[in-house]
Amino acid sequence: MIFDPQAFLTGLGPAVLIGLGIMVFVESGLLFPFLPGDSLLFTAGLLSASWVIHVPVWQVIAVAFVAAVLGDQVGYWLGRRVGRRLFTADARILKTRRLDEAELFFTRYGGPALVLGRFVPVVRTYVPLAAGTTDYHYRRFLLWNLTGALAWTSVVTVLGVLLGNIPFVRTHIDILAIIVVVVSVLPIAVHGLLRYRSSRRERSSSGAEAEGLPAAGSGSAGGQDRVGGEAGDHPDEDAGSRQLGATRPGEHPE
Repeated sequence: MIFDPQAFLTGLGPAVLIGLGIMVFVESGLLFPFLPGDSLLFTAGLLSASWVIHVPVWQVIAVAFVAAVLGDQVGYWLGRRVGRRLFTADARILKTRRLDEAELFFTRYGGPALVLGRFVPVVRTYVPLAAGTTDYHYRRFLLWNLTGALAWTSVVTVLGVLLGNIPFVRTHIDILAIIVVVVSVLPIAVHGLLRYRSSRRERSSSGAEAEGLPAAGSGSAGGQDRVGGEAGDHPDEDAGSRQLGATRPGEHPE
């Protein structure tokens, strides 16, 4: 049920906002990146506009916004206080590699990474932690955190409201939820593919260099040997050339 947004939200009944807030908070702050945050907000907006769940859209956005902000606060302070000690290279979820990627993403984009990362699953879980581990200034973090949370919750929820007016979308929510998940993880898949191709090119180029360097060295040495050998193969010709070069113009050797 937890990965079926429609069944999850409709099954909560009057506690739908509580369940929505908990899910967004856990994904944002408790380092569990595999919850359907995007599809959950999209479906909540769609169901709210259709009055399948009896809560107004503004309440969905408000609760999700508060939960996202609080979750990022927890992630930031975890990074600030604990940091890399939570991560190991062979862990199933808290892999050091994921934190390294989040720190690289944050270092490259700075504060706006907190806004951009909000729209990318997994990244939005680790970027606040990366901000904490790099000791990013808290007031700046809070500003970007509020901006990113508001943009994410508003855009995704309103998108669900707008598309919910289309009959096909309203009757195929499960398919739309899958499409939202696929579109959300597409940047991660593209990044992983590019990184894989780049690492393959680096390995192949380093292997070619490792094989080519000895051959080039031996070739140059062999070339020098050949030049030396050709120069020494005809000593009589060399001596004769030196003798002719020593004769001045107008003189005739005896």
